[in-house]
Amino acid sequence: MTEERQNRRYPQNLQGVLQLAIDAGSGAEGPPSVEPISEERSAWLREALADVCKGQMDEVEQMKQCLAVLNKEEVNGEGDRDDEDEDEREVAFELLSDLCENLDNARDLMVLGGLDVCVSKYLCHAQSRLRWSAAQLIATCAQNMPQVQDHLLKLKALPKLLHLTDSDPHPTVRVKALYAVSCLVREQDAGLEAFLSLDGFSVLMRGMQSEHDKLQTKSAFLLLNLLTSHPEQKDTVVSMGMVQQLVSVLRAPHSPFHEHVLGALCCLVEDCVKGLGECRDPPLGLEELLRLRARELQGKEESQEELEFCERLRMACFCGHQPDDHGMDR
Repeated sequence: MTEERQNRRYPQNLQGVLQLAIDAGSGAEGPPSVEPISEERSAWLREALADVCKGQMDEVEQMKQCLAVLNKEEVNGEGDRDDEDEDEREVAFELLSDLCENLDNARDLMVLGGLDVCVSKYLCHAQSRLRWSAAQLIATCAQNMPQVQDHLLKLKALPKLLHLTDSDPHPTVRVKALYAVSCLVREQDAGLEAFLSLDGFSVLMRGMQSEHDKLQTKSAFLLLNLLTSHPEQKDTVVSMGMVQQLVSVLRAPHSPFHEHVLGALCCLVEDCVKGLGECRDPPLGLEELLRLRARELQGKEESQEELEFCERLRMACFCGHQPDDHGMDR
């Protein structure tokens, strides 16, 4: 083996190997070479592919070992051994989450039954850190993976995740569960349909009304995202009394997540007559609230997007609009 070959680093995944093969075939600028790849180059690529495939096999074995940890019988009521057992399971979840950033591994974990264990055993586990570890792993696997999303929906993961988001006593569990919910419903028609049937928008509203900053922010962001991606849901959301509740949230002490709340209100007045009418309702006092909020945000560079939403909402609802003698829309 030459010194040059020894100093080369193998790519770390199949994509890297494929790119290397493309680079090897492309050669220098100008007309493509008709000469075959050298024997040394060919041997090196074969070794690289074998190394990557071996690494992939090793990762599957790692996942199987992690699942063996998660599937084994639990130690209960034995002090230090109980803590060690929980630590071991948490480490297994962390390793699986790292491995499943790779989409192929996420699919393999599904085939190995790992997601079934998460849903059936760990989303309802007595230990909060194992509940949030399971929710995190579900979210990691479900991102941008329709096959995995469909599997999780069939396992009825969504109602369990919404329940955790809504009522788990530990705030980290609630945040991780909501993250998993978002991975199952964004850009996923079947997930959105299930979300609606489970009154998911009400869960988001209660999340915004909670005392936990991260849950407030992620709930408001998901609401804004869903209204932007699915404008056909505006009438449904308005009929739930969402306008009044969002304005009530804005009346609480100012928080950075109010930017997303204002964005959601902007969605609910654009091409939605009912939403526009409710925002204009004088008893709601939205016009004065927006005026005061805009004054408060002036000159704050970090709040420019929120200020833009504020002005956009005020322009849509109140510029050029005159209430009739009874304070109602014409």
